[in-house]
Amino acid sequence: MNIDAIANGVVIDHITAGRGMRLYELLELDKLDCSVAIIKNVHSEKLGKKDIIKIDADIPVNFDVIGYVDPGVSINIIRNGMLIEKRKIDMPETLTNVIFCKNPRCITSTEQELPHVFRLTDRVNKVYRCMYCETKANGPA
Repeated sequence: MNIDAIANGVVIDHITAGRGMRLYELLELDKLDCSVAIIKNVHSEKLGKKDIIKIDADIPVNFDVIGYVDPGVSINIIRNGMLIEKRKIDMPETLTNVIFCKNPRCITSTEQELPHVFRLTDRVNKVYRCMYCETKANGPA
């Protein structure tokens, strides 16, 4: 299998095997007008298997979405065919409009213009709770 190198763009690497499609959906990569490669179940010395996403465009990437779905992912920024930045992503302390509160009594259900804000309340168990009603969010996977 050949996947071309990218001249300018982003490589999301070390994605836990099977989570690449979830990231693709949440980052809305289907709406881009450029080449996007999702490579699933690639052999990895460190992880055993991993997914990789290559985006052949210089776009802003929502690091909060990535950190929510799969903390520990590496982001590689490519310019003129060269790696200019490598960033390790961690869990964000807050998420805004990434996930939505399922509680029908939450103020976000009646006040549609309010942002859906979740705070990280338990880093070990990866628990996020609604800022308004404290409802626990469903996991990212």
